Amino acid sequence: MNTAVKQIVIVGGGSAGWLVAGTLAAEHANGEQGVQITLIESPDIKLVGVGEGTWPTMRSTLRKMGISETEFVRECDVAFKQASKFCKWYTGEDDDEYYHPFTLPVGYTELNLAEHWQAHRDEISFSDAVCIQSKLCANDMGPKFITSTEYGGVANYSYHLDAAKFAQFLRKHCMEKLSIKHISDNVLGVNSAENGDIRSLSTQNNGELQGDLFVDCTGLASLLIGKHYQVPMVSKKEFLFNDAALAAQVPYLDPECPISSNTISTAQSAGWIWDIGLQTRRGVGYVYSRTHISDEEADAEFRDYLTLTIGREKAIATEFQKIKFNPGHREVFWKNNCVAVGLAAGFIEPLEASAIILIELSARMISEQLPADRNAMTIVAKRFNEVFTYRWNHIINFLKLHYVLSKRCGSQYWIDHCDPKSVPESLQELLEIWRYQVPWFYDEVHSEELFPCASFQYILYGMGYETAKRPAPKKPNPAAVTRAHELFGENMKKTNEVLKVIPTHRDLINKIKEFGLQKI
Repeated sequence: MNTAVKQIVIVGGGSAGWLVAGTLAAEHANGEQGVQITLIESPDIKLVGVGEGTWPTMRSTLRKMGISETEFVRECDVAFKQASKFCKWYTGEDDDEYYHPFTLPVGYTELNLAEHWQAHRDEISFSDAVCIQSKLCANDMGPKFITSTEYGGVANYSYHLDAAKFAQFLRKHCMEKLSIKHISDNVLGVNSAENGDIRSLSTQNNGELQGDLFVDCTGLASLLIGKHYQVPMVSKKEFLFNDAALAAQVPYLDPECPISSNTISTAQSAGWIWDIGLQTRRGVGYVYSRTHISDEEADAEFRDYLTLTIGREKAIATEFQKIKFNPGHREVFWKNNCVAVGLAAGFIEPLEASAIILIELSARMISEQLPADRNAMTIVAKRFNEVFTYRWNHIINFLKLHYVLSKRCGSQYWIDHCDPKSVPESLQELLEIWRYQVPWFYDEVHSEELFPCASFQYILYGMGYETAKRPAPKKPNPAAVTRAHELFGENMKKTNEVLKVIPTHRDLINKIKEFGLQKI
C-alpha cells in the first residue's frame, strides 16, 4: 500500500533528535496541512553531553531554524571555534604544533596556493601563508566584531558549546517556535506492519504512537535500527583504534582569562586529549585505545595533563565521565521506514567534530529529500545509504590522515597507526598521488564534501608532508607565480590589519552578552 508520508516520529532527544526536528520543521509545514513532527524522548536517560565542538555548517543550520545567534551565545555558554590546533602530533616535541583553520586559503577558487607555498615552506607555515585565521587563534582573538551581523564575520567559524544546555535550548525553540509535538515517555516496544515497516511504538504512558517515518536518535542504545531491525555495525577499528574516552569539566582558575578560539588537540601515548574553552569552563577529554593502554594508565596520563593548568590537587580531585564505544557505523542507515541519525548510526571518534557534522547533513538530506509517499521512500533510502556510506569512508580517510604522517615512535599506538595495513586503500592512493601533486578539486568526488581539499592541505602540510617536484616538470607559468605572490602579500597585509582592530575572544563574547549582535 502506497501511503503518503504525513507522520514523522523522532525517537530520542539530545542534539541529534532536536537538530533533526528543527531542520524538518524549518522546511516543511508542520500540522494538519503538512507533516506532523513528533519527538519522543525518555525522561530517564541522561545526555552524554560530551560533544562540545562543531563545524561551520552549524551556522547555516541554526540560521535556517530561525535561531538568534545572540540568544544562542547567551544561553548555551557558547564560545567561537575558528580552528583545530594540533600539538605534538608530528614529532611529539614541545614546539610541534599546527592549525587546521576553517577559513579557506586566499584566492582558493582562483589558484592552488599549496603549489606555490612549497618554495617557502621553511619560512612560513602553510596556514599562516594562506589565511588570517591561525594568527587570530594564536592571539586568542575573535572571528568577528560586535558590529558584525549575526552569523557573519571576518573569518569562518563555528562554535564550542555546552552540549546539555544546547539540547535544552533546541528543545525550547522547537516546541515554542516550530510547533514540534514533544512527548516525554519511555518506548517499551516496536510494532511491525506486514511489509516489515514500523507501524507504531508502544509507550509507557501514551499508548501507541503511529508514524510513517521513524528517525532513530536513541544514541548508542539504537532502539530501532539496532535492536529492532538488527542492522549490524561495520567495525572500523582496523583503521582508527580509539574505543574509550574520559571526559571532564574543568573551571577556569581566573574567570577573566583568555578563551582559546580553537579546539586544542594534544597527542598522548595512546590517543589524544581535546581541550575546549567555553565562557565559564573548559571541556577536556582523553580519547584512547584500550588495546594500547589500560584505563588506569589513561586516567593517570589525563590527570598529568590537567595538572599543567589547574594544579595537582585539583587534577586529582576532578571526576571523569567514562565512555566506551566501538568505532564503526551501521551497514545501512535507512532500513524500511526507519533512518538512524547520530550515535545510533555510528561513531568513529571525536576528532574534527565529525559526529555532529554527520547529524547536520543527515537531517538536511532527510528534510530536502523527504519522500512524499512510501514508494518514493525506498528510492530515497537507497540514495541516502549510498551517500552516507561514502561520507563515513571520507571521514575515515580524513581522520586517519592526522595519524599516518606522524613521526612519533615512542609508543606502539603511533607505530601501529603508520603501519600500511592500518591505512585504507583509498587513502593510500591519495597519498601516492600527493607525492608529486598537491591536493586539489580533482580529489573531491562529491560536490558537497564534508572536508574540502583545503582541509586535507592544512593537515598534510601541517604534519610536515613534502610534495616532491615531478620527475618531468611542468612548463613554467610566470603569471601564476606572480599572482600567487600577490595573494600571499594580500593575506599578510590583511592579517596585520585585522590583528590591530579585532577584539579578543573573551571581550567579543562579553559584548555580545551585553549588547547583542545585529540582526540580519
